[in-house]
Amino acid sequence: MMELLKVSNLCIEYASPRGIVKAADGVSFAINRGEIFGLAGESGCGKSTTAYGISRLLRPPARLSAGSVKLEDVELTTLSDAEFDRLRWSKISIVLQSAMNNLNPVMKIGDQLADSILTHEPMTKQQALQRARELMQLVDLPMDRLGSFPHELSGGMRQRVVIAMALSLNPSLVIMDEPTTALDVVVQKGIVSKIMELQQTFGFSILFITHDLPLMLEMCSRIGIMYAGKLVEVASREELLEGPRHPYTQGLLRSFPSVSGPRKRLAGIPGSPPDLITPPAGCRFHPRCGQAKPRCINAEPIALPVGEGVVACHLYGEEGTAYEQASAASE
Repeated sequence: MMELLKVSNLCIEYASPRGIVKAADGVSFAINRGEIFGLAGESGCGKSTTAYGISRLLRPPARLSAGSVKLEDVELTTLSDAEFDRLRWSKISIVLQSAMNNLNPVMKIGDQLADSILTHEPMTKQQALQRARELMQLVDLPMDRLGSFPHELSGGMRQRVVIAMALSLNPSLVIMDEPTTALDVVVQKGIVSKIMELQQTFGFSILFITHDLPLMLEMCSRIGIMYAGKLVEVASREELLEGPRHPYTQGLLRSFPSVSGPRKRLAGIPGSPPDLITPPAGCRFHPRCGQAKPRCINAEPIALPVGEGVVACHLYGEEGTAYEQASAASE
């Protein structure tokens, strides 16, 4: 498959009175054309920060301190604001968590859709409104809702409007940051089904971000697991279902009930995520890991290819195998 997005060693920091918070620390992954790639992890692990870094939505005190983000071989991190604005919506768009916070409360839905189109495309207001009507049909919303204000719509309808807005200029990549948060399970199912239908129809790639790992396993072909600003595992859906490799991924999966198969006792992950101003040495997960070894405390694991993906864990490549070779090569 052809690569659409390549993120390499992405580092994003937040300045705070206590020191620098390393919210994303050396994050690397790639998304292929037409692929739905998931990014999962606990709250505060750096998922949304990574999305904002890719889409150039970071605001002070956040800053991108290192790394590369290439979309169709265009380096996004070095573009000027004006150059990136020409790519926004047409090449890359984003659906944020709360639709109510992302829609103008005093503008009608039709005007907001038309305004987003006119900002990036040279066309008349009538042409933009016609495109808005087409978008409403695309996400299964009635035409009369073009004249509604956001507060007159349900949460699910508002989320569909935001999705329509993100697709208004047929982008290659759509970032979806918790698009079903705060929606009930019935509405959530409808939104997810519509996202899948639109992706199959138009072939755009999706970076799907959520802490809901079962939902991600339903949607995504490959999944990246983040912990404390680090990407600790990337694997295919099948590999995660058959047996996740990183102890943190294993803990996440044990925290969710299965909708089929035998009943299993849920087991949460003990402890809390670390302070990202002073993260623990070595593997950041070792204070909470039941499989930690002595070197986990002092040596940071290297991400190594395992199966179809990669995993950053000292449990793999032991006793002179790939881990030792990679360590020697990096010195």
